[in-house]
Amino acid sequence: MERGLMWLPLLALFIGLAWAGWNEFQKVEAYRRWAQGFDRAKYDILAVLGQKDTSIVWGKPTRQGILDLQRFSLSEVEEIRLLVDETVVDGYDLPKKSRSCALEFVFSEDKPSMKVPFTDVELAAKWGQALRSIDRASE
Repeated sequence: MERGLMWLPLLALFIGLAWAGWNEFQKVEAYRRWAQGFDRAKYDILAVLGQKDTSIVWGKPTRQGILDLQRFSLSEVEEIRLLVDETVVDGYDLPKKSRSCALEFVFSEDKPSMKVPFTDVELAAKWGQALRSIDRASE
């Protein structure tokens, strides 16, 4: 009986890991269905982002689907900034590690800026460059 009680925490850990894996799989499947209509899309645990022509849509991934969807057009955007630890960084001086990373979209109107979180600084920089090139091409 003592041996059985020793294995009980390991069984609980295995069940917890299996549930976490299933939960993440459900999020990725919801993202996959959502991302089919976009030219470019990204998924990470913080946010999903989709781009179709000059239209940008982003939200929070959940098992039920993408929540808190926000939409805007690149024609409304005055500037796209890469923020690393709340500091503006250019695409050439990327830090290797950071606590937070986001693309900030600054609008030309009285609309407040919008921050799309990323987990990877290099991916955020690539997205920023790609979106800037689309914005310039549409002008």
